[in-house]
Amino acid sequence: MPRGIFRDKAKTDQVADFSIAPSDALAQMVVDAWIDPDFKKLLLDPANAKALFAQRGYYWNGTSKTPVVITETQYEAGYSHNRPGDELVFVLPNHDGTCPAGKSLLETAKLLMAATPNGI
Repeated sequence: MPRGIFRDKAKTDQVADFSIAPSDALAQMVVDAWIDPDFKKLLLDPANAKALFAQRGYYWNGTSKTPVVITETQYEAGYSHNRPGDELVFVLPNHDGTCPAGKSLLETAKLLMAATPNGI
């Protein structure tokens, strides 16, 4: 089974994976998705991703790219673009949202973002 992100539904034209330096704002967005199922649902809905990124300081005016967030499971199964050429696909790393009391998941999010292809 193909793994990755593809421009076409036939999964023959794979997009190159990328990574970005994890920022605190993006890492916190990942943590929020891990611990809040309602936020995760919003983030994974392409209709909401652009606004949620903007709340973290990432603006999409002046570009033809639209952010789309998928799960790591969708990435592993092979995700096909819904709008080839327009989507910038980010992968939400898998995590159950738990950590020891009094600790933060922020550094864990940064590590998994760096280790997950297209990770946010």
